Amino acid sequence: MSMAGRFEGAFVHESAFVDEPARIGRGTKIWHFVHILRDCEIGEDCAIGQNVMIGPAVKVGNRCKIQNNVSLYNGVELEDGVFCGPSCVFTNVATPRAEIERKSEFKRTVVKRGASIGANATIVCGNTLGEYCLIGAGAVITHDVPAYALMAGVPARRIGWVSRLGRRLGPDLICPEDGSRYEEIADGRLEARP
Repeated sequence: MSMAGRFEGAFVHESAFVDEPARIGRGTKIWHFVHILRDCEIGEDCAIGQNVMIGPAVKVGNRCKIQNNVSLYNGVELEDGVFCGPSCVFTNVATPRAEIERKSEFKRTVVKRGASIGANATIVCGNTLGEYCLIGAGAVITHDVPAYALMAGVPARRIGWVSRLGRRLGPDLICPEDGSRYEEIADGRLEARP
C-alpha cells in the first residue's frame, strides 16, 4: 500500500516518510523528502515543502504552508493558517550543548493563527507569536510577539503593524487593501475594530 493510501484524501510523495502513529488531514500535500515523526497531527489543506522534518508530537493546524528546509521540533505548535518561510528555524532548548542531554528542557513555542514567518528567520523556543504577526526574513525572535506586529532585525524588534491581510498599516491603522480598522491599546498591543 502506498503512503498516500494510509491517509485518505491527502497526498504523500513516494520519497516522504511518515512514522506511525500520525494523523494527516484531507487535502494536505506532503512533498519530496519530508519526514513526519510519530504522534504528529497535521491539519487539513496544508502544504509541506521539500526536506521538511516535523516531530515528534508536533501539532500543525489547518491551511498551514511550511516551505522547504524547515524543522518543527517537539514543543512547536502551529495554529491554523500559519506560513513558515523557507529555511526558518525553530529552536527547542535555550542553552544547547552537544555533550549535555537537555530533552527534558524543551520549551513550548506557539505560533498563533495567521502568523507569517519569513525565510531564514529564527524563533527562539519558549516564545509565542501572536495572531497575524509578520516576522521579517532573517529576524531572530527572542521574546513574545504581539498580534499584528511587524518584526525585523537581530534581535527582532517591532517596526510597525500589519493587517490581517499582511499589509503594513500607516498611522491611521487602516488596511490599504480591505479598509479594515485597527486600534492600538494602552499596553502596546493592536486589536481589530469590530
